[in-house]
Amino acid sequence: MKPEKYFFKDDGSIPNNKLPLLLYKKAFSERGDSGAEWLENRFSENNWRNSWRNGVFSYHHYHSNTHEVLGVYSGSALLQLGGEKGEKLEVTAGDIIVIPAGVGHKNLGSEDFHIVGAYPNGMEHDMNYGKEPERPKADKNIAAVPLPEADPLLGKNEGLPRLWAEA
Repeated sequence: MKPEKYFFKDDGSIPNNKLPLLLYKKAFSERGDSGAEWLENRFSENNWRNSWRNGVFSYHHYHSNTHEVLGVYSGSALLQLGGEKGEKLEVTAGDIIVIPAGVGHKNLGSEDFHIVGAYPNGMEHDMNYGKEPERPKADKNIAAVPLPEADPLLGKNEGLPRLWAEA
């Protein structure tokens, strides 16, 4: 399974990352609670832990200290990725999005939208909003975030480890 890759440049507010955001379309077939459980188990098997269930905030934000994976187990949403100058992508149940540290994300509108989120090595995430005082520390944090050992969906030998090593 090959993901779609999206690259985002620093837009002055949202730092983004040289690593591509990965979007796996129609990556799994389970829906509802069984879909959420499937995602939690798959992510955990690949050492993406500290999972939660919810949605995506309706304002721009990013995490400077960790990468993040979002698995959509219900509904659909239009997400703004990479800040105001980024991409608007429709995601639906069955999609998995791997967001590099520093890449902005925002929910522009959704219907019955539910996701499981998780972080490599069970990291605790910080919250940044594209405000000027965040940048010096956020830039240092983003540069220090290690590459995950495994893709949250495909494991150690496929997907993210190869794709991000090339970036």
